[in-house]
Amino acid sequence: MRLVLVGPPGAGKGTQAQFIASHLSIPKISTGDIFRDNVSHGTALGRRAQAFMKRGDLVPDEVTIAMVTDRLADDDAGSGFLLDGFPRNVPQAETLKKMLSAWDTRLDVVLELVVDDDEVVRRLSGRRTCRRCGRVWHSTFDPPAQPGICDDCGGELFQRDDDREETIRHRLEVYQQQTAPLVSFYADEGILLGIDATGPVDEITERALSALRRFIR
Repeated sequence: MRLVLVGPPGAGKGTQAQFIASHLSIPKISTGDIFRDNVSHGTALGRRAQAFMKRGDLVPDEVTIAMVTDRLADDDAGSGFLLDGFPRNVPQAETLKKMLSAWDTRLDVVLELVVDDDEVVRRLSGRRTCRRCGRVWHSTFDPPAQPGICDDCGGELFQRDDDREETIRHRLEVYQQQTAPLVSFYADEGILLGIDATGPVDEITERALSALRRFIR
């Protein structure tokens, strides 16, 4: 199966990608992993990407696409893959379509994790990080025994700037502007499948796998 996972920040894409890919016995391919691999190995593409990342800029489409192309050409992706974090916009989606067509294949399905903005804010704004050991807790879903104190090391817990509500809502606005048009693109392609991404993680996974069963070859 050739699958793309899309959804807003906080939808649980990383977690679900891991479970779904493992169940389907296909590699999970994320842009974050690809970037880190290329940077750590000092590839030419990794050096180019790192220059942008150090400045806090987005890595240009041409660099991202080149990295993804190299990764999809690996043997383990020959019979299927799950893409997480790519494509991020319609131009990338169009390039991916052309790339796969040149290899005489195509995407089977694009799975959208559907979750409303208020739920995303609730999930992300509740995170608290330990200043000492870095462990992440959640004030609702995974609270420490003593509020504000890490169970593991006794360190102080704090809220990161990118976990504040105003920052999260800005990220959601950026998603709507840049990435959400992918939903329309893939709906027009006739391969978009949306599932409710609220509730316990294992229930969301089962919901996703149940929806994907008709696409399994």
